[in-house]
Amino acid sequence: MVLMRGGVPMDPESDVVAEAWAVITAPRRNRKRFPQNCVELHDSADAALAAADANRNRHPARVYGPSRSSEGLKLYYLVQWLD
Repeated sequence: MVLMRGGVPMDPESDVVAEAWAVITAPRRNRKRFPQNCVELHDSADAALAAADANRNRHPARVYGPSRSSEGLKLYYLVQWLD
C-alpha cells in the first residue's frame, strides 16, 4: 500500500479508494479535503468541466477518495483543480 501526500492510503488492488473526476461545491478553494456531500463525481474531466459553475461555487477537480475520517465522515482529497 502506497501513501499519497497527506497520508491517504492508496491501494492499487482495491477500488474502494480511487482517483476520480468531480465538481466540488465550496466557497473557497484553499482546502485540501472535502466531505462527500460537497463532491459530485463525474465520468471524465470534460464532464466535470461542463458541470462546473464558478458563480455557484462549483469547481472542477481531480480527487482521491472516499476515505473515512476519524470522525466517521467520508472525505475526498484534492489532487488537482482543473481550471
